[in-house]
Amino acid sequence: MPLDLPQTFRHHVFCCAQQRPPGHPRGSCAAKGAHPLWQRLDQKIQGKGLTDVGMAMTGCLGFCSAGPLMVVYPEGIWYRPETPEDIDEIVESHLVGDTPVERLVMVLTR
Repeated sequence: MPLDLPQTFRHHVFCCAQQRPPGHPRGSCAAKGAHPLWQRLDQKIQGKGLTDVGMAMTGCLGFCSAGPLMVVYPEGIWYRPETPEDIDEIVESHLVGDTPVERLVMVLTR
């Protein structure tokens, strides 16, 4: 039976908000300053009225040493923003303009 979903997104951004105890060997995105970046991302998405862009906070995305991390679907593009300006660039270029920010893209290797 098909589900009646209230909304579909052109882009869906998943942001790691994992917080581990201080000194944990894997570290965590929250310990590396993720929360202010995700707050800025949310403000930018809301401020631009991007109703076709979804944002969700997640637990661990699995690459703790590289954080803070976010991934944009449906493209599956991983980013490691470090500054508020990085967030601004991701919003303008990728979420508004559909052009990934190559200098911030994380290339996952096996």
